[in-house]
Amino acid sequence: MNRNRLRIRTCCLAATIMLAGSGSMAVNAAPAAGLSDELSTTISSVTKESTVAGGTLTFAKAVSDSQKADENKENTDNSSEDKSEKAENETPVVKSEYADIAIAQVDNYVNVRSTPGEDGEVLGKLYDKSAATVEGEENGWYKITSGSVTGYVKKEFVVVGNEELARAVGRRMAKVNTETLKVRTDASTDAPVLGLVPGGDDLTVTEERDGWVKVSVEEGEGFVSTDYVSLSTEFVKAESKAEEEARLAKEEAERKAAEEAAAAAARKASQQQSSAPAASSAPARSYAPPSGGNGAAVASYAGQFVGNPYVYGGTSLTNGADCSGFVMSVYAAFGVSLPHSSSAMRGVGYEVSQADMQPGDIVCYSGHVAIYVGNNTIVHASTPESGIKYTSPAAYRSIITVRRIF
Repeated sequence: MNRNRLRIRTCCLAATIMLAGSGSMAVNAAPAAGLSDELSTTISSVTKESTVAGGTLTFAKAVSDSQKADENKENTDNSSEDKSEKAENETPVVKSEYADIAIAQVDNYVNVRSTPGEDGEVLGKLYDKSAATVEGEENGWYKITSGSVTGYVKKEFVVVGNEELARAVGRRMAKVNTETLKVRTDASTDAPVLGLVPGGDDLTVTEERDGWVKVSVEEGEGFVSTDYVSLSTEFVKAESKAEEEARLAKEEAERKAAEEAAAAAARKASQQQSSAPAASSAPARSYAPPSGGNGAAVASYAGQFVGNPYVYGGTSLTNGADCSGFVMSVYAAFGVSLPHSSSAMRGVGYEVSQADMQPGDIVCYSGHVAIYVGNNTIVHASTPESGIKYTSPAAYRSIITVRRIF
């Protein structure tokens, strides 16, 4: 349609041809009404600069140039449309959340240095199976950020972008954000309740579904609605020099305080026992007071309560306690104050490896906690059906951490 209009308007030009010198003509053209300013300028330029012999001049060049311009514009428009359509049809590449995750693979730890070289200042430690985010690489070193530490580690000591490894060393968690969470046998509100978990606790996620996650609790694996939990992935992070020093100082202070509290509790129990009047008749079941100030004494004292009931939210060693209430009350007898929360107990005392467990150590699981008594055995307030009991092996479920008070 644009080309036809161009031809019609060109034919309406009023041209005046005047002789100007021998064998040449000067051409002046007045554009017809309705032509665009751009086309008028083009034609005027052509007529002013062109001379012909023989007396005939057409505007073929002007028309041809205008047609080419229109065609180029159409091609450009079509090209833009093609590119836009192609962009809409292309599926964007989604980068894996583990693509830049580096996992340390070392015997103990690898130093994080200030520069990519052995001469760099040691800023902190990235422990085995700890995770970091890769920021770049230089001369055989990765620049990483982990926790509060940013620096360089040798590439040979970490594995980058391995989703399977990252999932294996990380822990997918569901943190309870309601007062009491019901764990069900299936992913439905109509399914029976398997167990209860208090608010603020966190559980290990073993499977994710639409609106539900499967979690591990003492009663087994069950499902919880994602409406009542917050999901995240937990990795062990690097520790700066300052953080390591503060942690060691805190652990030493807690150890000394625990020993002093245990000794004081033992003295108090001994005094009460010696001053107590003789009972007229023996009670149905008697319990020895705590004695000593070490983990073995804790384990021995805790074992007395095997057979007593489990009560959700309870703290009584005789009338009923839940898992964290049991551990809290056992240690309270030795003058040590602990939180009534299985997840919070993962931060008390100091961590030891499973291979180095000793009697009295606190063994932490997903949504559960127990006391190690030796011989690969724990004592714990298990479930309402089983009450306080011994269980072996200690790793009957996946252990998250082992904490030592004494």
